[in-house]
Amino acid sequence: MISQDKIIVGISIGDLNGISPEVVLKSLTAEILKHCTIIIFANYEDITHLKDAYKLNLKINKITTLNAFKAHEINVLECWEKPFSFQIGECTAAAGEKAITSLTAAVHALKNDRIDVLVTAPINKQNIQSEDFKFPGHTNYIASELNEEALMFMVHDNIKVGLITDHVPLKDVSKTITYQLIEKKALKIKSSLIEDFNIPKPKIAVLSINPHVGDNGVIGNEDQKILIPALEKINNDNTFLYGPFPADSFFGSQEYKKYDAVLASYHDQGLIPFKTLSFGNGVNFTAGLTKIRTSPDHGTAYNIAGKNIANEVSFKTAIMRGLSIYSNRQYINKKM
Repeated sequence: MISQDKIIVGISIGDLNGISPEVVLKSLTAEILKHCTIIIFANYEDITHLKDAYKLNLKINKITTLNAFKAHEINVLECWEKPFSFQIGECTAAAGEKAITSLTAAVHALKNDRIDVLVTAPINKQNIQSEDFKFPGHTNYIASELNEEALMFMVHDNIKVGLITDHVPLKDVSKTITYQLIEKKALKIKSSLIEDFNIPKPKIAVLSINPHVGDNGVIGNEDQKILIPALEKINNDNTFLYGPFPADSFFGSQEYKKYDAVLASYHDQGLIPFKTLSFGNGVNFTAGLTKIRTSPDHGTAYNIAGKNIANEVSFKTAIMRGLSIYSNRQYINKKM
């Protein structure tokens, strides 16, 4: 393992036609470079072109092998030879191809311990699809490559949200939720809070499947039949799950502040309040993996691409969050 003062952060460049390269480059401040070495998986000419376009005063090193990086500096590993033909603000197949080329190279480096943290810039779920890549996004692909089960964990200093079901159509949510799935997701969040966020005895709030927890069966009985018995069984003699709580009032009443994390039943139930409360400062952390991957809480934003107005705070926070999780894991490992 690379020593703490030489943490290597790999960055997959995302969609070159969106705001991904802009937020990546704007994030790489002297403050960030004090804490780590950066390796961007892309093309040197493309990155220097964008650096100049956004009028950024950055020193960038071109490397052709991972061994050649310069510590505490910005390095670009050549992943394709010819410069990209930019179509800023457009969703193109060529941009999707380069995004996946960058991602696969970065994940390969992560798997082989050549980087310590992976931070992924936003991709477009449409243009990344091909015969060789049939995943809905980063999380599923990375979990598949590592042969591990992942949890999308949206994190902010004031709120952390995990999901029982994530990219599942709303009509299929109730039949997808099982005791086994609830247990798996709850335990992953608990482990992550302990190991990645240094919270020794976490408290996790669980949101109900139906409005008003089903109102005793008037608005569905899934909470009474599945969720409530599951929470009782999982808790056993060591209570760490609380609820289920009605989702409509849970956040507005500030109830979420009493807990270390929230486990929502489905995607929008958890992510709408999370992004409302933390937008631009939240981080998507892939919990449950032996490796560390983070990303910003936004997408490619084609509508503002190339205008030099994208806010880099979420991407910079994703880098810092990755470094923090790395440090927490190192601390836990030393204690064991």
